Amino acid sequence: TLFRSPRCRVGPLALRARFPRSLGLGSGVAGGGKRTKSQDREGLRALARKGHKRTFIVIAALMIFLYVGGTFVQVWRLQGWDQTRNADAAIVLGAAQYNGRPSAVFKARLDRAADLYRQEVVRYVLVTGGSQEGDRYTEAYAGLKYLISVGVPAEQVIVVDDGSSTWESLQAAQRVLKAKNLKTVLLVSDPYHSLRLLGIGNEVGIEGYVSPTAGRSSFKTLVRETVLVSVGRIIGYRRMVALFE
Repeated sequence: TLFRSPRCRVGPLALRARFPRSLGLGSGVAGGGKRTKSQDREGLRALARKGHKRTFIVIAALMIFLYVGGTFVQVWRLQGWDQTRNADAAIVLGAAQYNGRPSAVFKARLDRAADLYRQEVVRYVLVTGGSQEGDRYTEAYAGLKYLISVGVPAEQVIVVDDGSSTWESLQAAQRVLKAKNLKTVLLVSDPYHSLRLLGIGNEVGIEGYVSPTAGRSSFKTLVRETVLVSVGRIIGYRRMVALFE
């Protein structure tokens, strides 16, 4: 044995198990010679580097978890956030339409905007949204037809049919707002959309406040929205469009 004491005995086999060759400790060099102090120090450094790498991975994973988890809480809480106030215009985010007829989701957004106009909260309603391949009408034009049918004067509705994503629609709307000297707007969409709308609005230069439709969103929808907001905040919402929308 190499060591003797009243309490423990450590033999060559135990020493090798405790200090494996991969760490460069407790084993002989090729040919059976003894290791030098510099070789032992190098083994300790290798062990330290491995420990630092593991610590970094754990900390990075924890930070990502906290960031995404915090964003999910924000998306969830803002579902019930309504910033409705007097503004120059309401911007309705487009949604699916079928041969000129708004889908249930789109109809709810348009009804919300029509109510804001009737209550004299806004003077204009901007309807946004382009078309999908094979569509005869754009989402914005379908929105115009519907708003006229529920009593909103055609001259108070502005059609913005450029763009196939939320970012592109709001960017196009910003150009129209600037041309018509309309400064403040209410952003009308589903509740889950609120946090991302505010972020995109800020990015394209819109002074906007959310005025969502009624209802709550599914867990799956909230998770998807959390991913979009989490990525958009880091790389910018414009770049995010190329990845997800």
